[in-house]
Amino acid sequence: MEIQFNLFTTAVVILLFCLQWWWLRRAPAAKQPPGPTGLPIVGNLLQLGKKPHQTMANWAKHYGPLMTLRFGLVTTIVASSAELAKEILQTHDKTFSDRPVPDVIAAQPYPEGTLAWVPGNQTWRNRRRVCTTQLFTNKTLDTMQHLRHKKVGDLLGHVRKLCASGEPVDIGQVAFATTLNLISITILSVDVIDPDFESAQEFKDLVWRIMEDGGKPNLSDYFPVLKWFDLQGIRHHIKPSYKRLHEIFDEIVSQRLKSRALGLGAGDFLEVLLDQCEKDESDFNSLTIKPLILDLFIAGSDTSSITTEWAMAELLRSPDTMKKLQNELIQKIGSNRSVKESDIDHLPYLQAVVKETMRLHPAAPLLLPYKAGTDVEIGSFTIYKDNHVVVNAWSIGRDELYWDNPLVFKPERFLGSDMDFKGQDFQYIPFGAGRRICPGLPLGFRMVYLMLASLVHEFNWKIAGGIAPENLDMEEQFGITLKKAIPLTVIPMMKKME
Repeated sequence: MEIQFNLFTTAVVILLFCLQWWWLRRAPAAKQPPGPTGLPIVGNLLQLGKKPHQTMANWAKHYGPLMTLRFGLVTTIVASSAELAKEILQTHDKTFSDRPVPDVIAAQPYPEGTLAWVPGNQTWRNRRRVCTTQLFTNKTLDTMQHLRHKKVGDLLGHVRKLCASGEPVDIGQVAFATTLNLISITILSVDVIDPDFESAQEFKDLVWRIMEDGGKPNLSDYFPVLKWFDLQGIRHHIKPSYKRLHEIFDEIVSQRLKSRALGLGAGDFLEVLLDQCEKDESDFNSLTIKPLILDLFIAGSDTSSITTEWAMAELLRSPDTMKKLQNELIQKIGSNRSVKESDIDHLPYLQAVVKETMRLHPAAPLLLPYKAGTDVEIGSFTIYKDNHVVVNAWSIGRDELYWDNPLVFKPERFLGSDMDFKGQDFQYIPFGAGRRICPGLPLGFRMVYLMLASLVHEFNWKIAGGIAPENLDMEEQFGITLKKAIPLTVIPMMKKME
């Protein structure tokens, strides 16, 4: 048996070496950007390390803001400047409207129903149109403010209980539970997290497993012949998470269909999707709407909670900044009522804190990859058809060409500035830009502003375990999203109300 296995392994290695030799011989390389020399067969895969965004940023300092990496049989071009990001995401956005679908994404049931990963064709446009016109318009979001206020009220009530008992708060977990319920009540008219947040950890584990596995270099993506073998076990590892989440949505959709049969409706986004299923089965049906719902849940809950956690961590590391924000909240809101969404426009320092957090800690450090539809000239180089293209938003947000003291958390840099994260300022693209910018942006920043302002307004905070602010660990853990490696655990203290 061992001899057979060794022979099989040897045969696979020889096959891969021959495939790579043939692929490199056929691929024009004269006008491709430079890049680090890779190893035989695997290319640069083993050189990425546990934090690919940082490795790529360091390589860019040597090879330039546009460089070529080889991952097995796949050529990936990495852009690390605002100017190149603009060319890719705006000037040539049609060329880069498609995305390569990772094997980890294809492992879910009905991956063709996703919004983030399907080709940028008419089906994608139809799905995005429904989301942007029926869910993420300012008018629709304004009518649902009371729901978000209620969920943030639940968050504050939960923190008050922990405060009374002297228990610490896991900011990432409570922020995740809150955003998950905010999205759930908006889309499905139900809470998926119980009032005491006890079921939050299961959902957080399920979502993070998907995000973490999705960020791992996977041989199945770079050697298609190996997909069937799942050599790293990533597909096997992630399938239970997809299955469990689909079971939850199956039950909710099934109950809703029974209600609709009785002439009852909820007036939420699920109703819109089910109406679309009846109108246009080619783009919407009862099977493919579940991956779309899952996209909205994962993208919204994970990115918003991560940003809230990083913001609280930076505020705790900078007591002066925390005090400035608390003073603004007291001056503009007072101490006798809760923060409302309508207050946000009158809280410029709060907005600056969130913007600065997303500059240093973009939820998606590497924007989801694109695939070139044709050969295209970018700068003085050529990106060839089917090359994968990655924009390093993390690196651009820390580049001293665009930012003074880029590693310093300084919200004041955004005061009096009209720079925003809506995809027009390419030195600052935490949500991406162009036609495939995150569609949930209007809801995402509302949730982060409201949660962060409410937590800072109602409580004082200190780091659990007696850790001094300057010693707070700020290590990153890489996945599709970039979370804090060590969860932020803090002690809430009630403020004295004036």
